[in-house]
Amino acid sequence: MTVILGISAFYHDSAAALLIDGKIVSAAQEERFTRKKHDANYPFHAIEYVLENSKLKLTDVDHIIFYEKPFLKFERLLETYLPFAPKGFKSFSIAMPVWLREKLFQKKFIFENLKRHDKDFDAINRINFSEHHVSHASSAFFPSPFEEALILTLDGVGEWATSTLAVGKKNQIKILKEIHFPHSLGLLYSAFTYYLGFKVNSGEYKVMGLAPYGSPKYKDIIKSKLIDLKEDGSFRLNMKYFNYPTGLTMTNKNFSKLFGKPVRSPENEEINQFHMDIAASIQVVIEEIILKIVENISTEYKIKNLCLAGGVALNCVANGKILKKKFFDNIWIQPAAGDAGGSLGSALFYWHQVLNKDRKIQKSDSMNGSFLGPKFEDENIERKLKGLNANYQKFSTDEMIDIVAENLKNQKTVGWFQGRMEFGPRALGARSILADPRSDKMQKILNLKIKYRESFRPFAPSIIIDDLTDWFELSLESPYMLLVSEIKSNLKIEMTKEEKQLFGIKKLNIKRSSIPAVTHVDYSSRIQTVHKKTNPIYYKLIHKFKELTGCPILVNTSFNIRGEPIVCSVEDAFTCFMGTNLDILAIGNFLLFKEDQNKKFSINYKKEFELD
Repeated sequence: MTVILGISAFYHDSAAALLIDGKIVSAAQEERFTRKKHDANYPFHAIEYVLENSKLKLTDVDHIIFYEKPFLKFERLLETYLPFAPKGFKSFSIAMPVWLREKLFQKKFIFENLKRHDKDFDAINRINFSEHHVSHASSAFFPSPFEEALILTLDGVGEWATSTLAVGKKNQIKILKEIHFPHSLGLLYSAFTYYLGFKVNSGEYKVMGLAPYGSPKYKDIIKSKLIDLKEDGSFRLNMKYFNYPTGLTMTNKNFSKLFGKPVRSPENEEINQFHMDIAASIQVVIEEIILKIVENISTEYKIKNLCLAGGVALNCVANGKILKKKFFDNIWIQPAAGDAGGSLGSALFYWHQVLNKDRKIQKSDSMNGSFLGPKFEDENIERKLKGLNANYQKFSTDEMIDIVAENLKNQKTVGWFQGRMEFGPRALGARSILADPRSDKMQKILNLKIKYRESFRPFAPSIIIDDLTDWFELSLESPYMLLVSEIKSNLKIEMTKEEKQLFGIKKLNIKRSSIPAVTHVDYSSRIQTVHKKTNPIYYKLIHKFKELTGCPILVNTSFNIRGEPIVCSVEDAFTCFMGTNLDILAIGNFLLFKEDQNKKFSINYKKEFELD
């Protein structure tokens, strides 16, 4: 038995993953345990979990792989600051002590942290390093269902690379092309995230959600001033407008002057039509660049499968456009496409590429539905509920599903906590908030009364795979909620002349389809297909809801409030349930109804989390 532990840490989204004889056994992000969103610290709790889940000690682990190479990153840091000196000294003086104390000597730093798990661990030679984008590429290709594929990774920055193209064949990957820092699609998108007043490395999906409310009227300015885009999709950014290489902000005064307004202050300025138009403009430009890249590589290499990873691969709108263009026959996207997935990719790289072990290709993929986190048995759940003084009832699984489906039909909202927690940023029916998609009020209710977030934020439909093509213009499986597609034309409600004249957020209250809670203003949805094999209990619930309503779809959003990581434990779930307007908590075979709970456990815990 060969055990490999993969670790990603020290930038954002720290995580740990465990392979046993090449099989993906478990993986989790540190944020879920510490309750600190995008936690970048050493993933102590995540490592504890993956070891405990397999009843292993650290001394049982044969190889420990870190997802990037610190010396290469330090080289990039120095080579970036030196040409700008003395400009950027403040940023440099903040970064250097941390590098000299911890990051430059990361092997020793990791070793010292590993000893916290097991004081008898003394095998520092078991620690190895992958490269950042190699880890991303490995996470995309090795679990995929393809024997051969092109692999595109797009993110902010690793060591030097910001975009890479690789080819994967059987158990090997080879990097073919790279674009280097500071020229980065991820950082370009993050610059606009910052400009719109959202949190970098967290609020990018808000920009994507805001885009359909605007018009891309600044597209030409972005393309003429900010980026030099070639026909093959390669690009260079005009650094005159950006501050991120050496500064403490993403953009500078030139950037604000270009668009005629300063950076939005989220505390002092409401989102208006200008911000929506900016979001629409950068989204369109990013899509155009990605489509140029994808078209060029499909023509050049004649390989019919494409794998995607890196933070930009979470832009499901762009992914949907790639699919629609049919440059590739098949697309597979790593569900933990961001840095958390680097922990898994580094371990897979070592198993296949370094140890030269064969791949066992699964028909769908080898991610187990991405249900790789902690699970709680009913006995454990009941003990914890008693400790929380919760009022609950226990049912058989079938009874629980019948009651939940009936309540969903009657417009109740449900916190759904079942099985193993998801790995990656999306809730996929294990730690989810569920609701009826047929309600034209549900998007507003969920956003304002449960998630405590901006009203424009869209929600995803979970649909039984068997019914997909009857409801959406999509024929490809989308188990990880990473593809956007339009709803079928027969389900659309066309806007009136008056409604078409409305601008921005006023479009939000227009009923656009027979499933308005999951239909965005442009008639699109971010789709999750639900499969009996990977999530039988969730499949069964949606199937029951379909029996009752004729609709094989549920609203699915992550079980948390704004700024909070997705719930991990029974305690997390109960806190969120009591701190929001959720009606029901379904946790294992137990049901908790809000009206039965002691009101003294109702809490307002919004202020515990930073706005994202």
